[in-house]
Amino acid sequence: MDELRPSDWIAQCAERLHDRWHTVKTAELEEVAVDIWKNDYLRSMDPADAAAF
Repeated sequence: MDELRPSDWIAQCAERLHDRWHTVKTAELEEVAVDIWKNDYLRSMDPADAAAF
């Protein structure tokens, strides 16, 4: 798998989070995705997998 740019990884993670919590505002989900991305272990995962972790 090609390495994603941080902005793409965060967007994909936020999209997956939205699938689980569709009533939460997109901006808030993006903030959560940024927090997930900051974790080295979670960032090494596929964004969808990290969001589900």
